[in-house]
Amino acid sequence: MKLRLSPQTLRVLEVFLEEPREWRYGYDISRVTSLKSGSLYPILMRLADRKLLDTSWESTEAGKPPRHLYRLTPDGLALARERCPKPSTTMRQRRVALSEAEG
Repeated sequence: MKLRLSPQTLRVLEVFLEEPREWRYGYDISRVTSLKSGSLYPILMRLADRKLLDTSWESTEAGKPPRHLYRLTPDGLALARERCPKPSTTMRQRRVALSEAEG
C-alpha cells in the first residue's frame, strides 16, 4: 500500500532530510515549516506510529519539563528520499532567515 502524504507532511520530511540522522525538537520543526502545533504534532505522531520516526524524551534542567525529540528511522529516511527528492528552495530560505535572525 502506497502511503499518501499531505503537503504539510512533505514539508516536515524535508526538514528531516536536511540532517537525516540528527534528533530534532518539535518547536524547531515548527519554526522552519511554519506549521502550528495543532498541525505539526499530529503529523509527527502519525509518522512515529508508522515507524517512520524515532522518538525520545530529553531530560532538561530541574524544574523544566522534558522535551520530545524526533529523527527519521531507516524506513522514514527511505520514504523521505523517495517522496522529497529535491530539498525545497523555500525551506532553505526559511532556515537561512531564521539563522540570520538569531544572530
